[in-house]
Amino acid sequence: MSLSETVSNIDGLNDEQRECIENCNEAAEICEWCADECLGDPEMEECARLCRDVADLTSLHARFMARDSQYSGDLAAVCADACEACAEECEQHDADHCQECADVLEKCAESCRSMANS
Repeated sequence: MSLSETVSNIDGLNDEQRECIENCNEAAEICEWCADECLGDPEMEECARLCRDVADLTSLHARFMARDSQYSGDLAAVCADACEACAEECEQHDADHCQECADVLEKCAESCRSMANS
């Protein structure tokens, strides 16, 4: 079963929440990849550090949303801020993994920001 199919089976979620969970999980995956690609390059340390933070935050936020945690809205705001900061850092680097990561993070930040404001 795909992640989309699994998320669609969670009762009580609206389409916007489902999309945010999917965006968060995608962000976590691409940030893990980007961080791994940055390891060993001293010029990429901040990128790797931010990517790891975002991977942890987005993964946690997806889990909070799936269980309808009362803290999900607060975490969504933090998640959006972290995604935006990481995307800005990734955009400064020419590496393909950084550019792809920035694209995914912009979408995730927008989705999380919407959840924080709802």
